[in-house]
Amino acid sequence: MIRMAAEKKSGRYRAYLAWRAWIFVLIAAAAARAWTQSPQPTPQAKPGELILHVDPTQSKLQWTLGSTLHTVHGTFALKRGAVQFDPASGRASGEIIADAKSGASGNEGRDKKMHREILESARYSEVIFRPVRIEGKVLAQGLSHVQVQGTFVLHGSEHEMNVPFDAELSGEDWKGRAKFGVPYIKWGLKSPNTFLLKADPVVEIELEMSGAIQRTGAQ
Repeated sequence: MIRMAAEKKSGRYRAYLAWRAWIFVLIAAAAARAWTQSPQPTPQAKPGELILHVDPTQSKLQWTLGSTLHTVHGTFALKRGAVQFDPASGRASGEIIADAKSGASGNEGRDKKMHREILESARYSEVIFRPVRIEGKVLAQGLSHVQVQGTFVLHGSEHEMNVPFDAELSGEDWKGRAKFGVPYIKWGLKSPNTFLLKADPVVEIELEMSGAIQRTGAQ
């Protein structure tokens, strides 16, 4: 009898422990749902900083590659972009992203080779520039000539670059233009050279962008 009573007591204790564990699981699940459904904090610009948002529909990227036979002209589409910077210190962040798969030169066979053998755009689908510093004064209104230091990500590799940039701010809008060379052969991409054609080792880029300005409150 004593043994049976002990077994019943033990069984009730195990049931009690299982009930407590189940209640704990329900409480934890409810807390997790509340956390994921509640608004999460997003990074905010510091007072005095500017954010230049890029409108892809009003921006374009053109490239030019010279060779012994002819000069090839082409384009890439911009996907998105925003540059956040502090006019006082020059510190910058953000990124400007081009769609590598959108590259086109007007020749289907040449473009297929470019995407398959050189850019490998199926694997490296984005070309990215991430600014870290702006050298020179960006005027609150009007045209400014500055140098943008940053990291250029191409074909999965990162490269430090200084890009000359003209920016014009007007009210709540801005536009900018940059021209620079990308030494794609030096950076490890495959050369498009053939027996008859010798391409330049640097492709010239001309970037035009525009969009809206987000201004933060002054300190």
